[in-house]
Amino acid sequence: MKKIMFFLLLIANYSYTQEIALLKYNGGGDWYANPTSLPNLIKFSNLNINTSIKLKPATVEPSSPDLFSYPFIHMTGHGNVVFSDSDVLNLRNYLLSGGFLHIDDNYGMDEFIRKEIKKIFPNASLLEIPANHPIFQKPFVFSAGLPKIHEHDGKRPQAFGIFENNRLVLLYTYECDLGDGWEDADVHNDPKEVREKALKMGANILNYIFNN
Repeated sequence: MKKIMFFLLLIANYSYTQEIALLKYNGGGDWYANPTSLPNLIKFSNLNINTSIKLKPATVEPSSPDLFSYPFIHMTGHGNVVFSDSDVLNLRNYLLSGGFLHIDDNYGMDEFIRKEIKKIFPNASLLEIPANHPIFQKPFVFSAGLPKIHEHDGKRPQAFGIFENNRLVLLYTYECDLGDGWEDADVHNDPKEVREKALKMGANILNYIFNN
């Protein structure tokens, strides 16, 4: 019996070959917001787009060398964000070396995060990503671009990006709140179709990372 259980454990560990992480940043903002969002996105993606991501996401700090272990880093929150010089250097090296950072404004982060992004890429500007970009086209089609999940200030949802050598390395989603849509259904009581849109868009992001 023990041999059978050990064999099953080996299969389970082997099956999940990819791992993603949540960014634990400084500044006082609630980096830990939406605790069920990434696990739900992982489950949805593994089931629907054939990813093999470990079910429990890691947590990583921006100055840690462990950052380079993850192809996808997710960042969220409602408030202040401060990147130290070592954070900035490590994040820049990570992104230029093939990493990807998704920043999802959970409402209240915008005025702070734009300054910190500028620290990482002082010579680049956030560009709005057009609806015909591959990240909106597969495996699920979003013909109008980023979907609207929560109202916030009632503005249209926008996806901004930093590109290096035509590669999208940083995605900033604003006035959308994908992470809220990824959370357990009883957290925000969003309609099923709204949560499904959020999860499909999240799956598109993961698909883009793992296939480009």
